[in-house]
Amino acid sequence: MPDPVIALSMPRPDRMIAWRDELQRHLPGFRVAGTDDITDPETVRYAVVWKPPTGLIAGYPNLRAVVSIGAGIDHVAADSRYPTHVPVIKTIGPNMTQRMREYIALHVLRHHREQPAVAAAQARREWDQRVIPPATRRRVGILGMGHLGRAAAQTLRALGFDVAGWSRSGAGADGVPGYAQDRLDEFLGRSEILVCLLPLTDDTRGILNAATLGKLPKEASIINAARGDHVIEDDLLAGLESGHLSHATLDVFATEPLPRDHPFWTHPKVTVTPHVASLIDPASGGRVIADNIKAFEAGQHVPDLTRIDRGY
Repeated sequence: MPDPVIALSMPRPDRMIAWRDELQRHLPGFRVAGTDDITDPETVRYAVVWKPPTGLIAGYPNLRAVVSIGAGIDHVAADSRYPTHVPVIKTIGPNMTQRMREYIALHVLRHHREQPAVAAAQARREWDQRVIPPATRRRVGILGMGHLGRAAAQTLRALGFDVAGWSRSGAGADGVPGYAQDRLDEFLGRSEILVCLLPLTDDTRGILNAATLGKLPKEASIINAARGDHVIEDDLLAGLESGHLSHATLDVFATEPLPRDHPFWTHPKVTVTPHVASLIDPASGGRVIADNIKAFEAGQHVPDLTRIDRGY
C-alpha cells in the first residue's frame, strides 16, 4: 500500500524544494509532494499550503487537516470552495514569535525616537537634536491580542512602554490592559504608536481607514505587520499628507510584491519592508509543522488547531 501523501502548495515553486525536503525528513511515514506531482487525490491526508489556488483543498476527498505555513489562515479562508469541516493548523513556533518580537520592538523604537526624522535631517546635513520622552511616557496600542500580539505587547512593556491591547474579547496580557471591541475609539485615542497584528476577517478588513486613523492622537504613527488589506491605502496617504500621522511602517500590502510604481516606495513618511516581519523558514517551520501533524495523527492536543471562521 503506498504511503499517504502530504500535498505541498506554495506560490513560489523555487522555495518548495527546501520545504519538501525538510518535511520529508521529519515525516518519513508520508510522501511529501508538490500538488502537480500528485496523481491520486484520494491518497492526500494533509495539505501544507500558503495561498492555495481556489478549489485545491476541495479536490482532496480524504483530507484530515490543512496546515497553514504561517500564523494567518485568511489565505485559506479566501477559497470560497473550502470544505469548512476540514480543520486548519496554524504554524506558530518560537522562532516565528521571536522574529515578530524583534520587528515590532525595532520599529516601535524607531517611531518613538523619531528616527525617520533624524535620518531625513542627516540627508540634509542638519544637526537636529530632538528631546524625546522616555518610553514610560509613550503610549503604544496593539490591535490584535492573539499569540503574536501578546508577545509583542509583553516585549514592549519590558522596554518600559505604556502598552494596551485591543481585541474582540478585551483580553490583555501580563501587565497590559485590554480594550474590548466596543471601546475601540477610546483605545485609538490613547495610541500614539499603533501596531496592527489583527487576523484578517470581514470585520477587520479596512479597519485602518479615515475614521479610525482620524481618532489617533495628532502625529501618531502606525506599524502594520498583519495583512495589507487592513489598510485603506488612500486614507493612510491622506493622513500622512495632512500631518495628522507622522509616519507609517508597512510590512504587508494589498498587492505583493508591492508594485514598483506604488507611492509607498518613495513617500518620505513611509517605511517599506518586504513582508519579512516574521518570515518563516523551512528549517524551523518544518519542525513545527511536522510536530503538529504527528500530534494530530496521534489524537493529541494541537494548540494551534482552528476552524475557518469568516467572522471576527
